Parts: sequence; C-alpha cells; structure tokens
Amino acid sequence: MLSAIGEAAILPAMSSENAARPHCVAVVGGAVSGAEVAGRLAEKGVTVAVFDQNARPYGKIEDGLPRWHHKLREKEYATVRSKLAGPNIHFVPNTRIGEDIDFAALCNEWGFSAVVLANGAWRDRPVSLEGAEACVGKGLIYQNPFVSWWNHLEEADYRGPTFEVVDDTIVLGGGLASIDVAKIVMLEGARAKLNERGIEVDVIDLEVKGIPKILEAHGLKFEDLGLTGCTIFYRRRVDDMPLVSAPEGATPERLEKVFKSRRQLLDKATRKYGFDVQDLSLADELIIEDGQLKGIVFRRTRLEDGKVIPTDETYERRAACVISSIGSIPEPIPGIDMKGELYDFEDWEHGRLAAYPNVFSVGNVVTGKGNIIASRKHAAEVSVSAIEAFLGVGEEFESGRDKLADPSVSAAARTADSVSEHLENTDPPTNGEYAATLSRVEERQKAVDYTGDLTSWLKLVEPKPK
Repeated sequence: MLSAIGEAAILPAMSSENAARPHCVAVVGGAVSGAEVAGRLAEKGVTVAVFDQNARPYGKIEDGLPRWHHKLREKEYATVRSKLAGPNIHFVPNTRIGEDIDFAALCNEWGFSAVVLANGAWRDRPVSLEGAEACVGKGLIYQNPFVSWWNHLEEADYRGPTFEVVDDTIVLGGGLASIDVAKIVMLEGARAKLNERGIEVDVIDLEVKGIPKILEAHGLKFEDLGLTGCTIFYRRRVDDMPLVSAPEGATPERLEKVFKSRRQLLDKATRKYGFDVQDLSLADELIIEDGQLKGIVFRRTRLEDGKVIPTDETYERRAACVISSIGSIPEPIPGIDMKGELYDFEDWEHGRLAAYPNVFSVGNVVTGKGNIIASRKHAAEVSVSAIEAFLGVGEEFESGRDKLADPSVSAAARTADSVSEHLENTDPPTNGEYAATLSRVEERQKAVDYTGDLTSWLKLVEPKPK
C-alpha cells in the first residue's frame, strides 16, 4: 500500500504555492515504455501510479519473448524494476483498465492530471476468413496466448489457457514472431521424439545448439525423428519477410543487400530448427470438418509494385493445427474509440485522444506492433548480427543477444517531456484532491492484496517451478 496513511502523511513537504504542489499521473502498463515514462516523470517530482494487468510489470518481455532469451529477459526485468522502485511511484498490479477501473473515470474522476497509455499490443489480429472465430480452440490457435503459455509451461501456479504442441502445424505469418512460433513447435516436437527414445534434453539447450547438433551427438539425423515438421505460410516473397528492415529511400543495390540478408537469416534458421517456409501463399479458405479446422486452402500470389495480387491458382494444405501469427494489435478499452484495429488518435505522434485531452500514449499501443524488435531501436538501426543473435543463428548468439536488450527510450522520453509540458500548463491538485487520488490508488492496491513494496511483492508473486 502507500507508505503512509492520512493526508498529512502522504503529502510531501511543499509551500502553499501551486507550483510547489505535485501533480499525479497515471501510467497504464508497467513494462518497457511505461516504466521509462514513470521513472522520468517521478524524477521531475511527479507522483505516478502505474497500473498493470498482470501481477508482475514485465509485459511482453515475460509473456511474449520466448524463454530461451533468459539473459535478455533478466536484463529487461532488472531495468523495469529499477525504474518502478523509485520514489513517487505507486505500483498497482492485477488491474485491467476498462474492466476493473472504468477508463473515463480514471481520466476524469480519479484526480490525475494526465494519463499515459503504455499498455502495448496484446490482442492477435484476427484471421479474417469465414468460420475462423468458431475454430479457435478447435484447430486454430493464436500466437499471443500460445507463446505466453509456453513461457509459463514449467510454472506450478500457471492458470492461463493451455495448448498441445503437435507435429504438422501450419503457421500463418512471416515476421520474427512467426519464426518464434515455428521454433517452439519444432523444439517441442524434437524433444518429444527424443524422449520416446529415452533421451532427455533441455529445450533451452536444444534451442542454443540447434536440433541437428543435438541429434548428431546421439548418432541421429532429423529424418530419424519421423517428424513432418512445421511450415510458415507467407503471402509475400521470402525476400520481403521483415527480418531486416530496408532504409527509407534505399537504392536498388542496397535493397538487394537487404534481400540477401533476409534470405541468409531465414536459411540459417530453417537449417538449425527444421521448419519450412512457403511464400507467395495467401490463406483463402478454411477446411472445416465436423467443426474442427483441418487445414487451409491457399491462393498463390504475385507482387506488383509492392502490392500482393491474388492469382487464380489455389492449393490445399491439410494440417494437424494452425497457429496464426499475423500481427498484434491493442486490446479495445471501453471508452476509447477505435479506428480500424487501432485507437482513434487525433495526434499519432503523441497518441492523443480527442475526447480525453489529458491522455498521452507511447509504445506499441500507438504503433499497433507487438514484436519485441519494435520495442527496441528503430528497425533500420538494428544490425543483421543483432537479428542473428535474436534468432539464435549467429556465430556468437550466446553473447550477442544482449545487443537487443537496450530499451528504446527515445519515444518514452519524448512522451514524458510532452506530459511535463502539459503539467506546466495545468493547475496542480489541491492538497485535498492530491490526498483523495492517492487514497483511491491505495484502495485498489488493497483490493488486489498488494504488499505496498515492489521488492517484497515481486518475491511474493515469483513463479514457482513444477
């Protein structure tokens, strides 16, 4: 809870002048962007309440970044903890804005001078084919809950949805996230086949060394496992897979280098983990039998001036399971108007909402991206060697993965500056209003049994192994 009770105790020393009274700001989402904004505002003397939907404030670093990135995850965890453990910051876990707390009330009634949305992109872009919604859980799986489940697979207290990793899986996608999904399917499939032979392997060790090397150590080849394998189906060319970004205005020669890098990266990943990629294939129709998804009819495509053009050629591909990894978008929040799949911002640079002049936004909630790379440096600044490290296919991938661990603080810094400018032109709360706001925060902390101290709370909710 708050460190002290009562108006006199919770108010910092201040003069009676308005300028000396602190503002209160709410930050929705405690992970990379949210923690950065909260930390910067707190350093300026602002009192910040950070609301997170999970027990721990690690967002997609915990739930969306596969657990073989354990060193990268721990580095990010430490960064988030250091930002949120500072003075003037009150953490509020297990709280979904729009459900546990009404969004309009948070903006207009709780007494916050500003609200910053840093809640990321947690919702999978839906498969827009007839019958898809009815097939969820019946042969169709979405990436976000699937990867989150796999990350928590070895925890005793996990209570979320569960899945079965099966051979002969189709992955719809084409980006880094779809490669992560394909790797999980192949690693779990190989591990299961090895276990049948009495060979126990750690899935992290399998990811680091690669399936062929582990098999070779036991006198086996990939064909000996009897796996059909996993295939990624992509509507564009392999050259177009967004693994390495092309600089804006790149010359044809520079583009060809980017295309070559993409092909090489993908070749290394497919050889190391055994999945396949089928490009120029657009999901056109679901094959549904007895209410169960049994495969997909794909339509061949061609590219014309960078646009995907469906052709008249189709082919059928049956599979045991389909995992959709076609993108992540922000979850709708009651009270926020949508424009397509994203929030209807009137100012996209700062994520401003017309109906709420005190709201700002930062991170993937604005971009509509859930990829871990999108939360780092701008893609054009990420080197091929860093992407290799991320995929686990570089020459020095063990030591190189930290190259992607540096948070992208520039956008969060700009947002914090914009909020600070807004606060300078906003009357601060009276002493009574300030106390009332913190009282509401404390009530919510009590409702979720928060200990009042971030360090002790994180020890309390530390995942326990099975």
